[in-house]
Amino acid sequence: METTITYQRPDGQSVAGYLAEAPGATGAVVVIQEWWGLNDQIRGVADRLAHAGYHALVPDLYRGKSTVEAEEAHHLMTGLDFGAAASQDIRGAVQFLKTRAAKVGVTGFCMGGALTVLTMTMTPEADAGVVWYGYPPLEFVDAGKVRAPMMAHWATQDQAFAMEGVEALEAKLRAAGVAYEGHRYLAHHGFANETAQGPHRIAMTQYDAAWAQIAWDRTLRFFGRHLG
Repeated sequence: METTITYQRPDGQSVAGYLAEAPGATGAVVVIQEWWGLNDQIRGVADRLAHAGYHALVPDLYRGKSTVEAEEAHHLMTGLDFGAAASQDIRGAVQFLKTRAAKVGVTGFCMGGALTVLTMTMTPEADAGVVWYGYPPLEFVDAGKVRAPMMAHWATQDQAFAMEGVEALEAKLRAAGVAYEGHRYLAHHGFANETAQGPHRIAMTQYDAAWAQIAWDRTLRFFGRHLG
């Protein structure tokens, strides 16, 4: 069942979100949008997780706004307070799902991947995190505060998030003793976004069905181990 719900942040403010429920689920996942906003593609990710047996909640970080234009997406993203999004909007979503499931994971793509990294440092309630081709400025990553296992999917031809940054992030996580596994794919940014193909895709992104399937298989096995 899919529905729009409202939940509370730790500071008491209300946030809307898209909830895809899985009857009988014992685990749940917070899904974090790309810079486009809460659109049909990211709702589809939540639906996919629900079909796999998890409640899935997408917080509406842009408060009702979404776009298909890269310039507007960049404007919306730069207007977002990443710290508040991670520590309030997303942590609140994790806390909300904890009322419905014993264990809750976090996953996000592009901008949402960066927010997943931050969330894992700011949300002790999270039980697992899966990052898809995105990371924040490393000075904001306090890896010592990560308590849960993490997985990440990186594109070696990614022009938005350089592999040097990936390697620096991974070194930071390992130095802090985080249970982490990273996977690299001979692919471009957005390789798991099925809308990143054809005449409407933006430069730097390219969907790759084969790599996306492998990454999803790994993700669902990982969540199966840590969320049940």
